[in-house]
Amino acid sequence: MDQPRRIILHVDMDAFFASVEQADDPSLKGKPVIVGGSHRGVVSAASYEARTYGVHSAMPIATARRLCPHGAYQPVRMRRYKEVSAVVMDILRTVSPLVEQVSVDEAYIDATGTERLFGEPAALAAYLKAEVLAATGLTCSVGVAPNKFLAKIASDMDKPNGVFILHEDDVAAFLETLPVRKIPGIGPKSQETLRRYGVSVAGDILKRPATFWEQRLGSMGRKLYARALGEDDSPVVPEHEPKSSSAENTLDDDTSDLAVLRQWLLVQAERVGADLRKHGLRGRTITLKIKFDNFTNRTRSRTLDDCMDSTSLIYETACELLAAERLPRKVRLIGVGVSNFRQPQRQLSLFEIESAEAATSDRAPRLDRALDAIRQRFGGGAVLRGDVLALRHDAADAPSASPNASPDNADKETL
Repeated sequence: MDQPRRIILHVDMDAFFASVEQADDPSLKGKPVIVGGSHRGVVSAASYEARTYGVHSAMPIATARRLCPHGAYQPVRMRRYKEVSAVVMDILRTVSPLVEQVSVDEAYIDATGTERLFGEPAALAAYLKAEVLAATGLTCSVGVAPNKFLAKIASDMDKPNGVFILHEDDVAAFLETLPVRKIPGIGPKSQETLRRYGVSVAGDILKRPATFWEQRLGSMGRKLYARALGEDDSPVVPEHEPKSSSAENTLDDDTSDLAVLRQWLLVQAERVGADLRKHGLRGRTITLKIKFDNFTNRTRSRTLDDCMDSTSLIYETACELLAAERLPRKVRLIGVGVSNFRQPQRQLSLFEIESAEAATSDRAPRLDRALDAIRQRFGGGAVLRGDVLALRHDAADAPSASPNASPDNADKETL
């Protein structure tokens, strides 16, 4: 029996953060909206009106203000964006259980075999767009294709508020003239490498055999050749195992003051610790990230013997990593993360007796849980530790530092 044709959708919200701001405040509609941190931060999102002035995500806020001084500059409200994102993802799951959320504003749907329920892909895409618009007031762009990487490319072909359907019979002709920069994972460095081999469009890759690319680029070469053929058998995975939790902040002023840097580490340790406990995660590796005033990055990590989710342990370890680091320049950005998640396995010693009551009587975990409960009920700024008060920082509403939400992260090429 023949396998049903594979139908993959990639749903991408249009200028998501900025569009949420416009939906929540109708006076911003039609205006250039730029969402970002302080004057020292970077642009997290720019409305399409702002993009006409050359403003784009990951651009320094100072540059954006020069290009668009009359723009409406809004602080990042990550909690609100996550609320709207949850509504969107729930809508997507009404058409298929196979929904893979890859960031706060995009997801893949495996709609294979749903034609009897929702009709052809064009009808399904129209249905989803209408449902998202009705529930949130926001538009999205949808790409439909035989696999994930082609669906992602397709969703960018008719933005904003568009639908692009790439049929299997049209894949070869479509890729023949597709600029290689549009292939997911091909960043500036990869483009430069391919340019040296005379490659500017995907069709150029097929002018040489797969062995040529494998010999020169290794596993990336094999994957590159497969992409040029339009091949991608990766499944839509509904749930991803989290790999890390992190938080970072661009400082209002560059500094070498260790006391100030430690204050920020405490804010971030509280955010990360609360996130770990909320999701029932424990990690062993704590990583300190520093970006200097010349935009060079430095990371330092320490792997502990046991898994943990303790705010104080995250903070203390990050401070130790900071203390061991020579700071040749002033610091522009600082952050901390926890990774290497595992189920905690603890071997009790022969002479150790630990009851359940004793295990939960430790003061630090009790304090963490108490603070989590208060903030969950009254908001992130309801209670702050003394060392944090000087920063006047609402940890709960600070922008997420995950790769999907922090344009201050270095560009990653992940073909």
